[in-house]
Amino acid sequence: MSLDNTLWFAGFVTEAAVAALLLYRRVWRSLPFFSVFIVWTLLSDVSAFAIFRSFPAASLTAYLTQTIIDSALQFAVLVELAWSVLRPIRASLPRGAVLVVAGLVLAVCGIVWMFAAIPGFNNLPREWHVLMRVQQTDSILRVLVFVGLAACSQLLSIGWRDRELQVATGLGFYSLVGLAVAMLHTHPMMQTHYRQLDQMLVGSYLCSLLYWVVSFVQKEAPRQEFSPKMESFLLSLAGVAHANRVALVDRPAGKIEERTKR
Repeated sequence: MSLDNTLWFAGFVTEAAVAALLLYRRVWRSLPFFSVFIVWTLLSDVSAFAIFRSFPAASLTAYLTQTIIDSALQFAVLVELAWSVLRPIRASLPRGAVLVVAGLVLAVCGIVWMFAAIPGFNNLPREWHVLMRVQQTDSILRVLVFVGLAACSQLLSIGWRDRELQVATGLGFYSLVGLAVAMLHTHPMMQTHYRQLDQMLVGSYLCSLLYWVVSFVQKEAPRQEFSPKMESFLLSLAGVAHANRVALVDRPAGKIEERTKR
């Protein structure tokens, strides 16, 4: 069996193991989008393996479809992680706070998009250029989420035994390797090593899966409460965001009323 096939089948087995542990440990209750992402990845990898081997003419369409769905699910996972970190104070947050969190993640995504172009992408066809840029934006965003959670772990009262940081660590690791591989792909000296670089990327994802297996085998640590100062700070931010959103919603009505008076 070739190394490529070995990595493929090892990925199938570990993805199935992660999915089983998510079900056994009932992680799907607190992180449903991540659970869906793992199941989707398992099914899409199995189907992609069959399509690439049996229907090579449909490989490009399958790859594009898989990338679009992956990007949407990964965005949902990042929003879910940010929302899950706020679990100790979610009952005190105003309605629609999750939309504010999603908006903040989307805003960061827009900023990252402007800097996600790697030299050499401009030489690709437009469709591939956009596709590769979407993938790099997702990778950078996952790395930023991991760095943010790890750097603020003490303030957010989370540790390496908390599911949020475990998920972010796995995503961040293979995303960082993915960025390195994408940059190496554009280097002239690495043109003869594309297969090895892709194998390294698949291997990094396999390492993340194994890390999740080891992490999810263990019971999750009890979630700690925020310190009073941190809780007050986060609630203040949520209150300001809620007030701004209400002001934006009410502004058009106010303008109409003002015009009517005139």
